[in-house]
Amino acid sequence: MAHASLRDPKKSIINGQQVQNKILLALPKRERISLFSKLKFVSLPLRTVLNQVGEPIEFGYFMNDGLASVLSIMGNGKSVEVGLCGREGFVGLPLVAGFSTSPTRVIVQVAGGGFRIGAKNLIAALLDCPHLVIALQRFTQELGLQASQIAACNRLHEIDKRLANWLLMSQDRLGNDGVLPLTQEFLAHMLGTRRASVTVAAGILQKAGLIIYKRGVVRVESRPGLEDATCECYGIMLRQITKWQAEAN
Repeated sequence: MAHASLRDPKKSIINGQQVQNKILLALPKRERISLFSKLKFVSLPLRTVLNQVGEPIEFGYFMNDGLASVLSIMGNGKSVEVGLCGREGFVGLPLVAGFSTSPTRVIVQVAGGGFRIGAKNLIAALLDCPHLVIALQRFTQELGLQASQIAACNRLHEIDKRLANWLLMSQDRLGNDGVLPLTQEFLAHMLGTRRASVTVAAGILQKAGLIIYKRGVVRVESRPGLEDATCECYGIMLRQITKWQAEAN
């Protein structure tokens, strides 16, 4: 059985691992007692597939660190990213709506770890944890917002502005000092474009002194400058999520 420290939600521990996932940290004590014993901390190496298109969802994941990419897969095998999930969220949301399969592929793009729960255990926990249900429903809305704004962004905005948007989103979820281990392949998925176009876009931002991009690592040199360089999509998403959070409180 998982060991959980429940006195202080900001210092919760499961299996010796400190909890950073925001959904888990926000749960009331009774629900943490009910849920934490069903969770197992697992390492999530780069390229780990968490959900696969059309296949049964065996596990859900409360991301603790790292970054998961939600990909829409075309019939010819090409893919484009339609969402990101870090320590603010959960992978396996169709289970919350009573569905057993995934419409997207969710793959780890920045290695980290998460708290895994079996599909049956999650469904049982939802019956006993109303705050968890609401939190997962709210995160579903956040991912939906991402997907709709990304669709507009990919259609209307220049690639360097879209790259700035994605870098800001990634940094928000990784919560680090500005060093983002993002490969060229990942950035191409993010932007729905070719690697050569990624090189051009990164070059524009680097020439402006906003980032340094080298060997699969992006260092954000000026976050304020990156915020100025991005399109309006980042601000639209940020303002809406902030508004929702205020409504929730």
